[in-house]
Amino acid sequence: MKKTRRSQAHRDAAPTLPARSETSRPFLPRGVVLAILAVLVAGAVTFAHRPVLEARALCIDDQDYLTANRLVQHPSWESAGRFLKEVLRPSTVGGYYQPLTMISLMLDYAVAGRPDNLRPFHRTSLILHVANTLVIMWLLYALFGRPWIAAAVALLFGVHPMTVETIAWVGERKTLLATFFALPCLLAYVRYARRGGWKSYLACLVLYVLALMSKPTSTPLPLVMLMLDFWPLNRLSRWTVVEKAPFLLTAGVFAIITIVSQGHIELSAIHPLSAGQTFLLICHNLVFYPQHMVWPAHLSSLYPFPEDISLSNGILLANVIVFAAMLLLLLISLRWTRAFLAGWLCFFALLSPTLLNLGYSPSIAWDKYAYLPTFGVLLILGRVLDWLAGDWTRSRFAWRAVALGASLVAAAGMLAISTRHYLREWQTSERHCFYMLRLAPNSANVLNHCGNVLDTDKQYERAIECYTRAIELAPGLEYAYNNRGNTYNTLQRYDLAIQDYDKAIALKPDYATAYCNRANTFSDMGRYDEAVRDYTKAVELKSGYADAYHNRAIAFFYLQKYDQAWADIGMFRRLGGTPDPGLISALTAATGRSE
Repeated sequence: MKKTRRSQAHRDAAPTLPARSETSRPFLPRGVVLAILAVLVAGAVTFAHRPVLEARALCIDDQDYLTANRLVQHPSWESAGRFLKEVLRPSTVGGYYQPLTMISLMLDYAVAGRPDNLRPFHRTSLILHVANTLVIMWLLYALFGRPWIAAAVALLFGVHPMTVETIAWVGERKTLLATFFALPCLLAYVRYARRGGWKSYLACLVLYVLALMSKPTSTPLPLVMLMLDFWPLNRLSRWTVVEKAPFLLTAGVFAIITIVSQGHIELSAIHPLSAGQTFLLICHNLVFYPQHMVWPAHLSSLYPFPEDISLSNGILLANVIVFAAMLLLLLISLRWTRAFLAGWLCFFALLSPTLLNLGYSPSIAWDKYAYLPTFGVLLILGRVLDWLAGDWTRSRFAWRAVALGASLVAAAGMLAISTRHYLREWQTSERHCFYMLRLAPNSANVLNHCGNVLDTDKQYERAIECYTRAIELAPGLEYAYNNRGNTYNTLQRYDLAIQDYDKAIALKPDYATAYCNRANTFSDMGRYDEAVRDYTKAVELKSGYADAYHNRAIAFFYLQKYDQAWADIGMFRRLGGTPDPGLISALTAATGRSE
């Protein structure tokens, strides 16, 4: 009698069915096994990342999230309300709506977190990362029904050095927090898909909104749900598309909010790219990230763009070929399983929001961007390990399980060692920036960042050297001129400072920060009329520019325009600032009144 071949969907659904002998006579109850594994995984992940608690490095945009953020530094219900209410035009961190992230950082500040004491921030980030790792374990167990494999895959994620950047970079709290809500969202969805029920559906939707309020790059989660319907849930149908309507509507609303809010920030193309160049770089990144997951060597917080973005660049050509071969293999794999294609599509969907901003980013790729998208790769890894392990309760598969387990433990150990080694480079800002510079000695953006670090450390001449070298490499880098101007101003080399601000404004006429900084220099030189002119231009270009209002009030005071000074002080207070007490006293003495 001829045997009947099982359908593809039935074969792919097999891991989710409780048909294995390991579930029939367990040595311990399944819940106890999961609890023990969770404790072991959490302990290993904490050990691997423990040095982050001593890390003191501040990274590229941490001034927006911490060192120069007035609302974060003044924890209050008013600050929290501002973060929640400022939807289309956030006044502290421009670009997109992320109130839960900002409130989270504000709470860490309230418990003694400071720019010179980052431990509270890193402690919270490490807790979130451990929690994310455990939810990945739970989610993979819910999908595949094999606790040991779920724990092993989660462990590899948790100790991987590519996660270091997300934990050690204060401003990347948004990625950790968004993932903290996104993964339980997917877990609630799996429960809903398996058991139904409006409570699971509502929980899924609420968690999705919370993820979006942490970082809007969580937008593609409904597409990931559809991929899970395709595999391993095997329930994709017209109805499963329709049931995503509330999620897609929510995604559309947050996408509009993001587009509108980004329209209000100082955003200019750092690397103007053609459509063909954009395609080449997307192919590069879709190979770059998996490559670094498999072989995490020479990790950095900034990867410079190639000088030649064309097919004549051997590396880009090779990446295009690898990407094409990858797609071909994914399609061929459908003959046996949906796992590879579904996992890769989840990875691609979650990565897609950050693949479209290449022209506006100083880095061709960021490790932080791969944090949540790694889930798609973990799905594939979980399926592969499920196949390799077989049924370990049968004697003919036992040797496989032992060999596989030993290999996974060894791999996790090597990754943990690499993670701890990488964390050494985050111990101080100077060490971290010069580590990046060793990997990319001709990167103007890294040199500019090193200049900022040295300026903060009051190593002004070295900072000027870094800025000058950055300008030599990239003459159109307007913020390098602005930053060098700031250092010249600190050294009271006012003429050189004004020359640099003039150049920055010539390169970017809507550069509100450069106008404000040039106004500061004019004010230091006693040229208050010119200072007022530039401060006014700055607030026209950037509404809610608190420092410009405060400093214009000082210029108005010296011009004896006291009413205008009081008006600017009032605006500064409404923006969350605390005016200089000396200025308030001087105004009160000059006018005989207070605010």
